[in-house]
Parts: sequence; structure tokens; C-alpha cells
Amino acid sequence: MNINYKSWKMLFLFCLGLFLGTAFCMKWMEKDLLQDNRLFTVIGLEITYPQEKVYTILSGLDNKTRTILQYHLYFDFVFMSGVFPGIAALCMMARFKSTHRNYRKILLAAAVSQIVAWLCDIIENNLLLSWVADPEKIRMFDEFHLIVWVKWILAILGFILSIPVVFKTRTR
Repeated sequence: MNINYKSWKMLFLFCLGLFLGTAFCMKWMEKDLLQDNRLFTVIGLEITYPQEKVYTILSGLDNKTRTILQYHLYFDFVFMSGVFPGIAALCMMARFKSTHRNYRKILLAAAVSQIVAWLCDIIENNLLLSWVADPEKIRMFDEFHLIVWVKWILAILGFILSIPVVFKTRTR
């Protein structure tokens, strides 16, 4: 096994642990994300809820729920430190196993694109945190959704491109 492959695998395993630990913490907090005794989700705030609903939810939060949501978003910063480098590591592991020159270039591009996805997630979280602090600041909602979609597309693409190759049995 190539020493570089081992390094990417170790990075992936570290990121996987970070991902699982923070995902557990965030999932544990989700049951307390209530506004008027109705559960709302961070994914809903990111993707599915229209601007009016996001405003209604955020402006109607009590202090306890607002604090929990802020903690959730802070945990998301740690979560993304596991997700995006982990996906990049998967892409690089797949790149070591791939024998096709052009696919190796695509995997490298997918790995590097995780930096863009990570930056999109950082921007998204910062916007959400500012909106949680002051719902009157909700602006650029279409641009916000574009940032969220770019993040998701790049992350899913990197994952999908790398997984089948990573499960091949041998490295180059």
C-alpha cells in the first residue's frame, strides 16, 4: 500500500470520527429546536423553508431555543471540519486507486472543490448566526440558497465520484 494512500486514509478516519461525534451532538440538540411548540430543522432553515418562514421561526425563538440553535451552528463548524476534508481524503484515496488518467484529474478537482464547499458552509453558518442574533438582518436569501446548493452539490459529487473507486481492492 502506498504511504500517501495510508496518509489520506488516516486523515479520512480522523475526519470520520470528527463527523460522527459532532453529528451525534447536533442530532441530540435537534429535539430542542422548537418554535411555538413546533419542531424546526436546521436543514429546513438552509434549504426548504421560504424566507418568510425563516423570519417567523427566528423572530419567535425564546432565549433557550436561540442558544441551542447557536450551539448547533457552532458544532456545525466542527462538523464541517470533518466532512469536507474527509470527502477530499476519499477523493484522494480514490485517485490513488484509479488507473484512468482523466478520472484521476476529475478526482483531484473534486478533492480541491471541497475547499469551495467548506467556504460555502462557513458563509452559510455565519449568515445563519447573524440572522439568529437579529432576524431583521435576513437579506440576500436567493444568494444564500445558491451558496447552500453549491456546498451540497460539491460535497455530494465528491462523495459519489470517490466511493466506487475507494472500494476497489488494490492501489496503483
